[in-house]
Amino acid sequence: MEERLLVKRAKRGDVDAFASLYEQIYKKLYAFALYTLKRPEDAEDVVSAAVADAFETIGKLKKDEAFSGWMFRIVANKCNQKMREYYRGEEELTEELMESSGELKSCWDDTNEERMEVRKTFFELSEEERKIVGLHVFFGYKTREIAEALGMNENTVRSKESRALKQMGNKLRTLSVI
Repeated sequence: MEERLLVKRAKRGDVDAFASLYEQIYKKLYAFALYTLKRPEDAEDVVSAAVADAFETIGKLKKDEAFSGWMFRIVANKCNQKMREYYRGEEELTEELMESSGELKSCWDDTNEERMEVRKTFFELSEEERKIVGLHVFFGYKTREIAEALGMNENTVRSKESRALKQMGNKLRTLSVI
């Protein structure tokens, strides 16, 4: 069923319509949260909290066609809250926890040394840069959609993505990977 029709129905309180919308976007939301936070349990928590918030406030969504961007914006905000918890020491994000995450490893599972360096370089980007590059490269979102999801100007998104990719390329060239 068309997303806009489902959004209209969900705004009128149709739980099944909202569930259909959620089903269509869950994997992308989860992958985005996982790439941002690096911990499956935190990604699950963030997506669950975002979906609960979205269900409660879907009536406030002004443009029905903006549902996906709106959901990503909610998830991005929840990820930012979780990252602040890490930085304040409320949650400890250790290298050991990141490495023990089987689900994250399976997303990137490859023994190829070059790919390992690319992954490592990707995770050295700032959180914001990972979001932008991840949404574009891994999920195929256009600059306009990323800008909407992250509440940024399109030119800012293009600029930040360009710098991040250049930074990755320079680092990888130094390592003689590309």
